[in-house]
Amino acid sequence: MTIRLTNSKSRTKEAFAPIDPQNVRMYVCGPTVYDRAHLGNARPAIVFDVLFRLLRHVYGEAQVTYVRNFTDVDDKINATAQARKAAGDARSLEALIAERTEETIGWYLADMGAVGVMEPTHMPRATQYIDQMIAMIEGLIAGGHAYAAEGHALFAVDSYAKYGALSGRSVDDMIAGARVEIAPYKKNPMDFVLWKPSSDDLPGWDSPWGRGRPGWHIECSAMSYELLGETFDIHGGGNDLMFPHHENEIAQSCCAHGHSGDGAGFANVWLHNEMLQVEGKKMSKSLGNFFTVRDLLDGHDGEAGVPGEVIRFVMLSTHYRKPMDWTAEKARDAEATLRKWRSMVEGVEAGVAPEAVVAALSDDLNTAGAIAELHKLAGAGDAASLKAGAALLGLLGADLGDWAAVSVDLRAYADALAALRAAAMESKDFSGVDTMKTALVEAGLEVRMSKAGVELVPGPGFDAGKLAGLL
Repeated sequence: MTIRLTNSKSRTKEAFAPIDPQNVRMYVCGPTVYDRAHLGNARPAIVFDVLFRLLRHVYGEAQVTYVRNFTDVDDKINATAQARKAAGDARSLEALIAERTEETIGWYLADMGAVGVMEPTHMPRATQYIDQMIAMIEGLIAGGHAYAAEGHALFAVDSYAKYGALSGRSVDDMIAGARVEIAPYKKNPMDFVLWKPSSDDLPGWDSPWGRGRPGWHIECSAMSYELLGETFDIHGGGNDLMFPHHENEIAQSCCAHGHSGDGAGFANVWLHNEMLQVEGKKMSKSLGNFFTVRDLLDGHDGEAGVPGEVIRFVMLSTHYRKPMDWTAEKARDAEATLRKWRSMVEGVEAGVAPEAVVAALSDDLNTAGAIAELHKLAGAGDAASLKAGAALLGLLGADLGDWAAVSVDLRAYADALAALRAAAMESKDFSGVDTMKTALVEAGLEVRMSKAGVELVPGPGFDAGKLAGLL
């Protein structure tokens, strides 16, 4: 089946044709590890996890390489370590930074695992590729695309004719509208940092330009080159990264590999997911609607925790190219749907991935359309296909199922209600049936009565404690 993806570079939906079908390669910009991942950070992780699953389904698991990096050298990381030192921690700043990045990477992997994100093939850390970054910068300077000034190395934007092609901005527009650092050592206000000096109390590495550390953009260019090669298939990330991060990656990578004139090379397809809102508003601390993934999983501000599978379902219910609005109502509806589906597929062997689900995902990763197909399968009672199709979306797997486990045996309650109903059919007095049904609903159960019997399905907020005394 042909996969079609909307390429930000061409602004059109294109048939995806990998450079080598035996070696499909994708790079996605990962987190800067200075704090917990917020809910917006989870969106690209989930979106590109689904694409990873689809590519593995179409081309084979061993034929797909997915790289998602960790930025573990950054001013924000330094600031968190300096704050700990100021609070009285006697350890060296280097030790504090190492501790902070390790714990934050651990948090990130645990939180993303909780929402069903598989670990990529490679998860490089920027600090592991400093030598490669220095070598790439030296090549850019030798080629006339960068220059050294006052302990800095800067990319010369004027040397790359295609600069701005991804975001569709001219350099003049970018200078007028961007917050560019006006520095005396820059030849052009838009020139960006490849290497910058480090003071003695900050992390740094020896380089031809003095002791310092890399700029953010060169990190991804060097890591993608080392792990995926000069040219690879897909580069992804949030649309907030399109400019300047991705624009700068393209410029320095193309120039480093001899494509300064034609702009060819580097990534063939660029994918960008839209941003996330909460209850219709931009997520921000000032509005009180900012929370981390862990806040949502564990519960916050007196609210109950939301299962990771429910978070994932809500995220995937909106197409990746549309703004995603997180609401409590969507979470409740998602939980109800997943409980029903899990009750259907319990003990069922997954069948073959349904063609309609694969087709929806192959049409520009239409996860909302794929979920609509899963609803059809559930309505038709095709549990084996439902389970197989959901697996492509990372849903209904055993790894995310603990939240839906019911701690009490509901069959006894279903049998008791069935017996009351049978007696009521004889006596024509249904008051006992109504009383028990009301109690079951108040406990958070959906009561389904048919000629075949009684079925009880846990819904959102199911509380087994409210069943006490009903038998």
